[in-house]
Amino acid sequence: MKKIAVMITDLFEDSEYREPVQAFRDAGHQVVTVGLEGGKTVFGKTEKTRVKIERSVHDTHVNDYDALFIPGGYSPDKLRADPVAVGFVREFVLSGKPVLGICHAPQLLISARVLEGRRITGYVSIIQDIINAGAEFVDQEVVRDNNLLFSRNPGDLPAFINASLAMLAEGQDPR
Repeated sequence: MKKIAVMITDLFEDSEYREPVQAFRDAGHQVVTVGLEGGKTVFGKTEKTRVKIERSVHDTHVNDYDALFIPGGYSPDKLRADPVAVGFVREFVLSGKPVLGICHAPQLLISARVLEGRRITGYVSIIQDIINAGAEFVDQEVVRDNNLLFSRNPGDLPAFINASLAMLAEGQDPR
């Protein structure tokens, strides 16, 4: 099973965190919350879901994880103000390991300057940002481009979860 870093801070979209993380855990994957400050509790924007940050992005490394998951909401925009968080995301994308995201998650990849020539989807309000970053915006429930797998909004969660679990299962021993 995979060890998944979940990059998150305050004002994340509750369902976009809760539902995929539960599905990852149910499938036997280990989930580690990574944020700006280890030990801090962050809150969702709508339902005020509480999430304790297990590891600071300042004290962890891409080699510690098999995949990265970035929930949407305002969290990605807040995270991209931190150069270490942006560097972590950049290194993860360039590593070739799975990077999963939904809604506003592409904002972190835009700041990391890793979207040039890629295909991706995201929330309607960041379509032009995605295009300006040199990516091809695709308006579909799930868009996969090599190690990137992204969805547009909470309505896409069932398709996103299924595609994410399938991607995480690739190359695993079926035992």
